[in-house]
Amino acid sequence: MTDAPGEWRPLHWTGESLVIVDQTALPDEERLLECRTIDDVAAAIREMRVRGAPAIGISAVAGLALAVQGAAREGGDWRRALSAGEALLASTRPTAADLFHGLQVARERVASAVDAAEAAHLLGQLVLELLDRQWAIDRALADYGAGLLRSGTRVLTHCNTGALGTGAFGTALGIIRRAYELGRLEHVWVTETRPRLQGARLTVWELHRSGIPHTLIVDGAAPFLLARGEVDAVLVGADRVAANGDVANKIGTLGLAVAAERFRVPFYVAAPLSSFDPETPDGNAIPIEERDPAEVLRVKGTWIAPADTPVRNPAFDVTPHWLVTALVTERGIIPAPDRRKIANFLAANGRGTSVEPGETGRDER
Repeated sequence: MTDAPGEWRPLHWTGESLVIVDQTALPDEERLLECRTIDDVAAAIREMRVRGAPAIGISAVAGLALAVQGAAREGGDWRRALSAGEALLASTRPTAADLFHGLQVARERVASAVDAAEAAHLLGQLVLELLDRQWAIDRALADYGAGLLRSGTRVLTHCNTGALGTGAFGTALGIIRRAYELGRLEHVWVTETRPRLQGARLTVWELHRSGIPHTLIVDGAAPFLLARGEVDAVLVGADRVAANGDVANKIGTLGLAVAAERFRVPFYVAAPLSSFDPETPDGNAIPIEERDPAEVLRVKGTWIAPADTPVRNPAFDVTPHWLVTALVTERGIIPAPDRRKIANFLAANGRGTSVEPGETGRDER
C-alpha cells in the first residue's frame, strides 16, 4: 500500500474498513487483511496481526469508528456501542499506552455528537487525521534522533519499530532510516526478538526493503557485541513511558539496557508523546501483558519443547529511567530522563501530569 512515492504505509482507512498488512504473514507473504467490524480490529490487535504501540492506537480508533457505524446502520444506541467497544479494545494489549490514548482521543472527539451518523463521521475523520499526524510525528522524531548519531554509527535495535509498528515512518527504526539518509549510519545489528521474532521477521524485512545494511543476531549475542565494542548505540522503542521515565518495551529490552550501561554504550529510547503515561507513576505500576505459552513452545508451528512444559511468557519488561541515556520524542530530546524533567517537558508540550514528585515506589537515584 503506497500513498505516495517513498511513503509506504501498512495501515489504510477506506471509510468503511481498516486495511492492514497482516504482520503474522511476514516475511513470507505481504498479505492484506480487511477489518470490517470492531471485532475484526480487536482480533487483529490481540493476535498481533497489527502491532506496535502507535499502530495499535490508530487501529483502536478505527475499531470504534466501525462500532459506531454499525450502531448507525442498525439503529442501536451508539454511545453504548462506543462504551462496549472501548472495553473490548482496552482488553486486547494492556501494556501499550497508545491504545488508551487513542480511546481517550476518540471519546473526546464525539463528546458533543448529536447522533450516530455524526459520531461515525467524526471518528472516521479522526482516523485519517491520526494516520497523517503519525507520519509527521515519526519524521520529526527521526530528525531529532538522527542528530544524536555521528558518522559511521553502528546501531543495535530490538523488536520492530518501523512503518509496521506505527503505520508511518517508524520511531527507533525511523531514526535509523533517517540516519542512513544522512550518511551517518554504517550498520544495523538486529536482534531476532524471541518469542515472536519481530526483529527477524519484520525489522529485517523493512531494512532489506529500504536497502539499509544489517545483520541478524540471536538475542543472547547482543551483550557479546557490546562488550567487543562493535556497537556504538542501542536504539529501541517504547510501549509506555511512566511519569518518572521508566520504560516498558518488548521483553529483552532491560537486558540490553543493563549491558549497554556496563559497556558504556548510549541507550536511546524513541517514544512519541502518545506513548507517555503521566498517570502511571513508575514502572512498577505498568501492567505487563502475559501471553500464550505456545508462543514460547513453538516456532512457526513447530514444537521446540514438550507441550506440557511450564512457561512464563511476559511480552514486555521495564527499563528503569536511570539506564536510559535519552528519550527521543517528536518535540525534542529528554536527556537522562527523570520525573521532574518529564513533567516539565509534558507540561511544555500540552500534556500535564497528576503525579507529584516523590509518589513512587522505585529508587529514583
